[in-house]
Parts: sequence; structure tokens; C-alpha cells
Amino acid sequence: MTVQELPGSAAAAYRPTPPPAWQPRTDPTPLLPDPEPYRVLGTEAAASADPELLLRLYAELVRGRRYNAQATALTKQGRLAVYPSSTGQEACEVGAALALEERDWLFPSYRDTLAAVARGLDPVQALTLLRGDWHTGYDPHEHRVAPLCTPLATQLPHAVGLAHAARLKGDDVVALAMIGDGGTSEGDFHEALNFAAVWNAPVVFLVQNNGFAISVPLAKQTAAPSLAHKAVGYGMPGRLVDGNDAVAVHEVLGEAVARARRGGGPTLIEAVTYRMDAHTNADDATRYRADSEVETWRAHDPIQLLERELTQRGLLDDAGRQAAAQTAETMAAELRERMNADPVLDPMDLFEHVYAQQTAQLREQAALLRAELDAEEEAR
Repeated sequence: MTVQELPGSAAAAYRPTPPPAWQPRTDPTPLLPDPEPYRVLGTEAAASADPELLLRLYAELVRGRRYNAQATALTKQGRLAVYPSSTGQEACEVGAALALEERDWLFPSYRDTLAAVARGLDPVQALTLLRGDWHTGYDPHEHRVAPLCTPLATQLPHAVGLAHAARLKGDDVVALAMIGDGGTSEGDFHEALNFAAVWNAPVVFLVQNNGFAISVPLAKQTAAPSLAHKAVGYGMPGRLVDGNDAVAVHEVLGEAVARARRGGGPTLIEAVTYRMDAHTNADDATRYRADSEVETWRAHDPIQLLERELTQRGLLDDAGRQAAAQTAETMAAELRERMNADPVLDPMDLFEHVYAQQTAQLREQAALLRAELDAEEEAR
């Protein structure tokens, strides 16, 4: 009975009993992210970084930068309907791909084609959806890469569901879900993190904070100290990392994946980076940000940061740079050639894979289209 329900003078006499002293379920302190983004390059920790890993990261960054440039050019040639470039964010994309084992799953957003390619997906297949084809372009189960997700944050609950199911089955699998800062404003983000923590699911959430959700800056999206701080509210650790430091991103993601695999549960990682290009080829970024801001971030370019470290340690010379650039150029040339070939399309494919067994209405529609196609063929 509430105070309002108590009759007469009894309401005035009612005094609720104070609850016992409340204690949090867990100490939130270990869940809090560092006050500053974690960095390796340019610090003493860089000296102990594995040379083989550094060189592999560098090669993937260079290839990724060329991939972004070539895909952007394909949109101008009409070979792609749209392309959301990840130029400037290559360290996040490559770090996510290389942190996973072959048996793990990657859940990308629409901007994460490079992560899928770095994981081993055919570069043309990664662009199939963006050229307007009717399917995702690849077999997700074969590559352990979920379909590129255009709706914001809807891939996150899928990642949690897969990771939870894998654990119930006894499979040693971790899911890594990628999202932009704008996606953290979606309800799917909340639902995914909440269920992941409650179920202690082996999943890692990587937020690429690239400064803008299309034209909306982060300051107009959230008042949180950082996006990584949101993790505490769900009962999982939050990590804050320099998203342009490829070594730091790889290390932080690797630790989170290992923690999830041994039963430690989910982690929310915020990688602070910057979207150098416009949101997509259909966007005019000059309407909401100054060129001076972009130029400031160019001084923190992920390729230059890693190249500087490699050069100082004597691991990279001019020949090494040229070799990496040539490999990337070969990839771009092959991508151009294959994307310039028009795909062979069969209109009847519209009726495939809609239902396991076609409905009567679908069969009727298919028959009508087949009749029209046959009539056109006869008229030629």
C-alpha cells in the first residue's frame, strides 16, 4: 500500500522503513577505463613490440589505405552505388581482423569492409552489397564474417546471440562486433551490452569513435566522460585506446578476446580515431567540419605513426615501403579489373531464397515474369 492509498490520518503517520545499507554487486573501479587513451607507439612500450607483428600491421594498413582509395574511385565511376570509406581508421579495421582466431566471428558495420578484407574475405565480395547486388556477396559461415550491416547497431544483438549460443554448445568461439560512435545511441546497443553482461557472453564490442555520426559530433550525442565509461553501467570493463595506434589497438583487442575466451565475459572498447573522408561519397563533410580539423588529424595518421616506429628501429627502409606499396597497387589493379566486369544477372533470382518452399503467390509472380522475359526474347 502506498502513502496515497492510506486512509485519513494514517497517511500522515506513515513512515517508510529505511532500507539496509546498499552495496554494489561488484566494485566498479576495475571496470573503469583509463583517463587517457592507451598508446604504444611513441612510448617505451613500443621497443618490446614484436617486429613480425609490426611489419604485418604495416603491410595491412598500406593495403587498406589503397583499398579505400580504390573503392572510393569506383563510386565516381558508377561501379559502386555507395562507399563509406574507413580512411584514417585503418588501424581499427586491421586490428579487429588480426585479433581474432580463424574460428571466431566478426560482426562488421557498413563501414567495416576493410576489416572483412583484412580477415581474408575477397575484396570484390566485400563490395558486392555496396554495388547494389541482391545478396551480401559471400558466405558468412564460410568466412566467419557476418553480413555487412547497414542498419545501425542491429549486428550487436546478433553477435551476442551467436557468442552465447557457442558457449552453450561448448564451442571455443569469440564474437567481435564493430560499431561507430553514432551507433551507441541506438537501442540495440543497450540491449546487446546488457544481455552480453548478464549472460557473461564471449563477445567484444569495438566502438570506432571517429568524431561524427554523419554530421552530428560526439558532444551532441552523449555527455558521458567517454563512450568506454558506458561499460560500467552494464557491469563489464571499458577500455579506451588510441584508435590510430595499430599496435595498441591490436594489443587491447587481443587481451579482450583472450579474456572472453577464458570465460571472463564481454568488454567494451572505445578506439578514438577520425574519419578523414566524408561519411560516404554522397556526403559533403565541409558543411559541418573545418578543413583545419582534418589537417590536425593527418599529423596523427595511423600509417605514419607505425612507419616512424619501424624506421627508427631499422625494420623498414625504402625498399620495404616500395614493396608494401606495390602489393597494395597490385590488389587495387585486380579490384578495378574485376569490378569493371558487369555481373551476369538473372531476374528469376528474385524469387529464390524468399521462402524454403515458394508460396502460391510467389509462383504466380514468377510465372508472370518468366512469360514477360520469354516474350521479350521472342521479339528480338
